[in-house]
Amino acid sequence: MGYVYTKTLTPGMVTAADVFNFNDQLIIPAHTTLDDTLISRLEYYSIQRVNIIEETQPIPEENSYSSKIVNSPNFKQFEEKFTENSTILQQSMQTILDTEAPFEEETLLDKSASLVNPTATSIEVFDMIHNMRQIDDSTYAHCINVSLICRIMAKWLKFSEEDTNILTLGGLLHDIGKLSIPDSIINKKGKLTSEEFEVMKQHTTNGYEVLHNKGLDQRIINCALMHHERCDGSGYPKGLQSSEIDDFAKIVAIADVYEAMTAARVYRGPQCPFKVITIFENEGLQKYDPQYILTFLERIASSYMNNTVRLSDGRIGEIILINPNILSKPVVRCKDEYIDLSKNPSLYIEELV
Repeated sequence: MGYVYTKTLTPGMVTAADVFNFNDQLIIPAHTTLDDTLISRLEYYSIQRVNIIEETQPIPEENSYSSKIVNSPNFKQFEEKFTENSTILQQSMQTILDTEAPFEEETLLDKSASLVNPTATSIEVFDMIHNMRQIDDSTYAHCINVSLICRIMAKWLKFSEEDTNILTLGGLLHDIGKLSIPDSIINKKGKLTSEEFEVMKQHTTNGYEVLHNKGLDQRIINCALMHHERCDGSGYPKGLQSSEIDDFAKIVAIADVYEAMTAARVYRGPQCPFKVITIFENEGLQKYDPQYILTFLERIASSYMNNTVRLSDGRIGEIILINPNILSKPVVRCKDEYIDLSKNPSLYIEELV
């Protein structure tokens, strides 16, 4: 059936060809049946599309934790404001692309920041973000979510108010270059040629060209240009090494990948954060700056302390201790039994409940 967007893949689809990253490293072999973990792995490597030879229909999955969030009054309020602000962001981005009108920096910042209740905890904000993409899976929704994650990250890193606002805008505008990619490529249902893939990757340099003469802080511009660069040199568009990548772009890169990997899908609720942490740990933390990725993952894991979870063997328990050496493998109390997941390689957290 040709190339399929990674964000629309569903478990059961089968790869028609080997999947390589932008550094020609084999990610998934041909004729592999995809599952949630493999789809998240593709998102980790920012693979846009995959050649598929077999498709199954999405299977709706009841996610009790997700259902509680989506049906809560707080989420309904968040959804209403999110939808309104997404429309404003869409209009503002199009204005930036089409005209020489002054850049409405304060308006964009206010609309993004206003989504987060000042009294909300990190876990409450992440719960909203994870579930919103099931309702709105547009580029604009992704950008808003990334900006909110960046804002939380700035708080964790104790950034000044000025730097927090700059990082928030960097997340909000990081994918603006995608709006310059021809619809014939964005919406193409058949197989993309290698030349078309190269055009798709140009959204980073497109974003730079759009923003560089708008009088913005250089760090915001660098977020658009460098958010697909990786510290080990495996990213694009220039294959930069760690010292060459803007620090704010490094943070946006983490938020960008995490948001894509945890987003709700048609066939399931949001991906369990501990599964996503596992992928980061297994695929190589060296792609990201240690001071940012370790802080991010540690704070994500700690946010779910005392939460109820279902283990891969079906048992229900409570997270009581985070393992600093293997963040994806905390200690879980199941009734009167204390289970150290780091000592049980085959056992893992399946979902939040």
